[in-house]
Amino acid sequence: MTQFAHGGGCGCKIAPNVLEQILAKTVPAIVPKQLLVGIETSDDAAVYQLNTDQALVATTDFFMPIVDDPFDFGCIAATNALSDVYAMGGVPLLALAIVGMPVNKLPLATIKRILEGGESICAKAGIPIAGGHTIDSLEPIYGLVAIGLVHPDNLKRNSGARPGDKLILGKGLGVGFYSAALKKGLLSTSHYTAMIASTTQLNTPGRALACLAGVHAMTDVTGFGLLGHLVEICKASRVSAVIDYAALPLLADALDYAEKGCITGASDRNWTSYGDYVAEATTKHLTGLEQALLTDPQTSGGLLIACAPEVVTEVLSVFLQEGFDQATVIGELSAGKTQVSVVKSETGTG
Repeated sequence: MTQFAHGGGCGCKIAPNVLEQILAKTVPAIVPKQLLVGIETSDDAAVYQLNTDQALVATTDFFMPIVDDPFDFGCIAATNALSDVYAMGGVPLLALAIVGMPVNKLPLATIKRILEGGESICAKAGIPIAGGHTIDSLEPIYGLVAIGLVHPDNLKRNSGARPGDKLILGKGLGVGFYSAALKKGLLSTSHYTAMIASTTQLNTPGRALACLAGVHAMTDVTGFGLLGHLVEICKASRVSAVIDYAALPLLADALDYAEKGCITGASDRNWTSYGDYVAEATTKHLTGLEQALLTDPQTSGGLLIACAPEVVTEVLSVFLQEGFDQATVIGELSAGKTQVSVVKSETGTG
């Protein structure tokens, strides 16, 4: 299926700087007081308060194939879409399918398998796909409108991070490297299996983490890469960040693929978009490979958490209990202008 698409997965996203220009002049005509989260901080989903105990979480996410197996594509796209609900601290309620397919190029059985993949993930999340919309398109596109609920007191935005917070990443990086290797026919069978396992693992820890007062901000790392989504947290929360490069969790042999040239074009677009927010000292000592990892687009990536130091152990325990064995502390936040620095320690930030 990837032969019918000019891009794949979250690497299809419009570059952050271009998106910012598009939205710069977008002013909502109506902003009711019940709209707790809109477009103001580039958060993961819109949130609308229904009553004192419930707020509606609404998001949409879709993209072109990152893999050729139709069922796997459907699974990845659905997992990615539901992730935004979890990233706000919500619990998914239902989904609507977004389907655009070149019906004269793809067998109907293939299209059906894509939908079945999405349905299987929604079944794991305990929700129905209650409807949707289909069009005949030039490239295959699939995703979901995801609707969830969150208690207003447990809502986690990307703007709540505080100086002194630790940064925790829930999944290993390198999905973009894997996907580029797959397109070049270099990705091993075991690493393909690892990629599917990562990109179809629902970010369910978000539900429990939302109830922890010491968790101040959450987002998920997707098409803009780790640096891009961290910059969004820093801008929204008016803090600066330090990442320990040695502490970053990686998919197995991801850097080996990058060294072979398996890097997506989205990495360069990402750096062009937000490289100015990276500390000058960092920019000078980063190698091309390190920069590529930090900007690597993650399709259905992990949760990025900003939390008080005293709840780090509890946060990591939640991740581990739900099967996220690569979750780890990758850095910390401090007061100051929006800026990200990268250090290279031997032991990590702890």
